Order: sequence, then C-alpha cells, then structure tokens
Amino acid sequence: MAVSGGSDSTALLLLAAEWARAAGRRLLVLTVDHGLHSDSGQWTAAASALAERVGADFQTLAWTGTKPTTGLPAAARRARHALLAQAARDAGARVVLMGHTADDRAEAAAMRASGASVGDPLEWGPSPVWPEGREVMLLRPLMDARRAELQAWLAGQGATWIEDPANVDPRWLRARVRAGGAGSPAAAEEGGPAPLYTVQTVGGGFILRRTDAAASSRLLRAAILCASGREAPPRRERIEALQARLASGDGAWTLAGARIATVRDQVLVAREPGRTGLSSVAVAPGPEVIWDGRFAFVADHPGRLVPAAGLRARLSAADRAELAKLPPAMRGAVPVLLRDGQTAPVLAQAAGRLRPLVLRRLAAALGWIGTEGDAASWADGADGPQPLS
Repeated sequence: MAVSGGSDSTALLLLAAEWARAAGRRLLVLTVDHGLHSDSGQWTAAASALAERVGADFQTLAWTGTKPTTGLPAAARRARHALLAQAARDAGARVVLMGHTADDRAEAAAMRASGASVGDPLEWGPSPVWPEGREVMLLRPLMDARRAELQAWLAGQGATWIEDPANVDPRWLRARVRAGGAGSPAAAEEGGPAPLYTVQTVGGGFILRRTDAAASSRLLRAAILCASGREAPPRRERIEALQARLASGDGAWTLAGARIATVRDQVLVAREPGRTGLSSVAVAPGPEVIWDGRFAFVADHPGRLVPAAGLRARLSAADRAELAKLPPAMRGAVPVLLRDGQTAPVLAQAAGRLRPLVLRRLAAALGWIGTEGDAASWADGADGPQPLS
C-alpha cells in the first residue's frame, strides 16, 4: 500500500490493516520521499510509525536526482508510480492499494476541463507507468468515499494526519482546483471492463476485427498504446478520426508510434519504427531486460538486442522462415540478437527467453484482469498468431 500520511491514505491504512489481519495477508507499506519539502523526512517517519502501530511492514522509497524546473507535479507523479511498481514487483506483489477518493476523481475531471492531461483515477486498473509498471495493478477501495467523511471518521478515532503544503500552493493546478471546489465526482471515463473482443497477438502487435476497431475507441486506443510500447496513449480526437477512416475505406496510417493498416476485414496494429526508432540494448546472460516496451528478454549469450529491420539477409534460413510467418509490416520491428564475437544475427526468440508483454498489457488496459489472480491467465505465449475471444 502507498501511504503519504495524508487523511485519505491514513484512513485506508487503518482499514487495510484490519483486512490483512483477518485475511492472513502480509501488508507492505510504501512511502515515497520526493525530497521536495524540508519536512519530508518527518512525514516519512510518521508513516513508518503508523505502519508499525498497525503491524504492517514498511519501506521508504526516495526520488533522487535532479528535479525538473517545469512540469514538476507530473514528473513527481511518474517517479512515484515507478518507485511503487518496482517495489511491489520486488516484494512479489501484484497489487498496490492507493487512498484516492471521490474528491480526487472530481479534481481530475476539473483539471482536464482546464486543459490538463491528467488521467482519471480508476478503482481498479493498471499502473500508469511503463515499462516499470508492468504486471502491477492499482486498487483504490475508497473511490466512493468523500474526503470530509474520512477525516470525520479519523477524528472520531483520535487519529491524526499530515497536511501537505503543496495541496494549498496556488502554483499548482490541483491546489487551485481544490481551493475552488471541484464539485460532485463524475463517473469514471472508462470504468469497468470492456467487452471481450477477438484479438490476435503477433510480432509484438495485434490483429483486430475491423468492425471492432471502428466501433470501439477504447480497444483501438489500447491496441495502439501497447503495440507502440509507449507510455502515453494517443489523444482521443485522433483515435476518433482514425475510426472514421477505418469505417470509410482501406488504407494505412501511423499514430503515436504505431502503424495501423486494413487487411480486408481486419486491422493490423504494429510498431512503427520509422520516425520513432527502435532501441539497441546491451544484454548479458541472467538479468531480464525490456526491449522497446514490448518484449522481456533473457539472453543465453552476451550481445546487443536490435531490430530485425535491415538484417533479414544475414539471418539463418531457419530464422528467415520464422520471420516470414509474420505480416510484412511487423517483420522489421521484432528483436534480433547480435552476439558478441559472432557476425550473424539471431532471432531473439531463438537466442534466449523472449516474453512478449503486449497481451497482458492490453488485458489490463481494457479491464480484462479482474483480480490479482487473473494476470497469469493473460500471459503471452509463443510469438505467433493467437486467437483470443
């Protein structure tokens, strides 16, 4: 559980500790010290003392390094989520509890109305950072509660909490929105699971039914996000324009790092390497590395993981045959290993353990992972067409 020491997370910690004791579950409390306030050390000490009092384990996470001079709230939020996700994976946890309330949803809606790109806090959804947040889900059990209710409940128990000065600092949009009153909380933009569509995963991308892609902006948006390996999804108005094109005729388009093309009654969503480029990553046997946000790889030999584009002629006949099984638009964006001391490249799937990440990420984005135990059922298998419905 993420605990800042404010009223929302303090209330949730007291409730979660009771649940953990009854369920026989270990509860690990994580507090991020952003290093942005002179009292942050005292706040961390207070969170540690509270965790000890309720019988939970505790760990401090620190955001170190140079802080940006612009966009500080967004940078701090990303750093916080990345630290929380990494700590959760290190602890063997699939879920991070967070103390957001109905007021946070209302404030987020007001911020978006002011032109900010802040996301909508969902009761249950994937970590917003990538690839650090892979395979980590966030649960916000208090999304139907109001902050004033929680504070009254805490006061009735004699509990105290921390008031972060940033919450009333007019330099930040959230503080200005909170001071003005964000109003009643709106419903989540994309709450609940999307329908189960027929999807094929192949080459680190997807094949969708054309009727589904044209009808569901949520499906198309998630498929583009996952196939591109990026963290930020395409803007909603661009998705809607692409849907209109899919419905009206054939073609091929690029959007947000992905290439989208119609193939009869299907839509191919693949990584677009042209303008964004594909990474080159040094690897060594043992540790898992993430390549292009779409694949996890454990090498059997030291070398460098690079895209297959331009290297097809140097592959073995067997590797060329495997590559030919993929749609042409996907062949250049799969990884190959340039082994140290050897001249011929090898398809990564034949040079170690290659684990595509796109299917589980799509399932999380569409709300198809409903509980902490569901994630394993959405693991990507062999990198080939896999019909799922």
